[in-house]
Amino acid sequence: MRSRKKWGFALSAVLLLSLIASACGTKTEVTTKVRIGEVTRSLFYAPQYVALSQGFFKDEGLDVELTTTPGGDKTMTALLSNAIDVALVGSETSIYVSQQGSDDPVINFAQLTQTDGTFLVARNKVENFDWNMLKGKVFLGQRKGGMPQMAGEFTLKKHNIDPQKDLQLIQNIEFANIVTAYASGTGEFVQLFEPQASIIEKEGKGFVLASFGVESGHLPYTVFMAKQSYMKANAGTIQKFTNAIQRAQKWVAAKSVDEITDAVLPYFKDIDVSIVKNVVKRYKEQGSYATDGIVDEAEWNNLLDVMSSAGELKERVAWSKLVNNSYAEKAKASVK
Repeated sequence: MRSRKKWGFALSAVLLLSLIASACGTKTEVTTKVRIGEVTRSLFYAPQYVALSQGFFKDEGLDVELTTTPGGDKTMTALLSNAIDVALVGSETSIYVSQQGSDDPVINFAQLTQTDGTFLVARNKVENFDWNMLKGKVFLGQRKGGMPQMAGEFTLKKHNIDPQKDLQLIQNIEFANIVTAYASGTGEFVQLFEPQASIIEKEGKGFVLASFGVESGHLPYTVFMAKQSYMKANAGTIQKFTNAIQRAQKWVAAKSVDEITDAVLPYFKDIDVSIVKNVVKRYKEQGSYATDGIVDEAEWNNLLDVMSSAGELKERVAWSKLVNNSYAEKAKASVK
């Protein structure tokens, strides 16, 4: 009897130890939801879609919800009203919020693109293109106050063209309708994003002559940003988010156009694969995709110059006021 009790106690102890070991070996997956609002769905943002498709956000324990809120004003409204946590939009929007005297500033923490993403398109193929060819012509530009329009005018002025005097500038057409307006006969030259520029080329309705991104130089063109209050309350989440973006940026820098195309295609099912490849190739070759999230001061000052030239800057806003590079710097140092 005593022997049976001993065996009973021994068996119970073994079972208890097994349960403890099993519990210790079970890892509970804890995920944090992050709501991103992108200003538009664009191949210009390829590294973001790579971070999603390759599971880089998931590896950091983040459950990312991506929504498209067309227009910088709508995206910023969504951020300020807490409808989203992080906005992917032009840095100029954070400056506009600052100029309005916000007590909870919007902080740029991870740069995604570092040049303008638009191209100059003409109806006819032009040999030996010169910017002076635009003088006296009808130029269909982008919406006033947005970075594409400001980078466009900055480039024109760089080539000694006064946008208000030397050509007929049209900039009152909504972004979504610019291609339709051009296709219907409005304008001799037009400033277009991709993939519209490549699509028009493929259809033989226009030809890309120059890149506004190359001409206007490095800018913190599209950046992930959040309200200062959110970043203070969720510093760990912001770091994980930035780590995932850094992994995607390194991945894009190292991979071929075909590999990048395959990774982003799930987000562009309605676009011909050959167009996607052409767009990715164009942006990759001109260095539009930032290789890290750091917004350096020279880029910021170039942005201020572009905005000032366009008459959209009340006063120069210090880089240190609206940029926090600590997360991008840590990500760059830790992500191999």
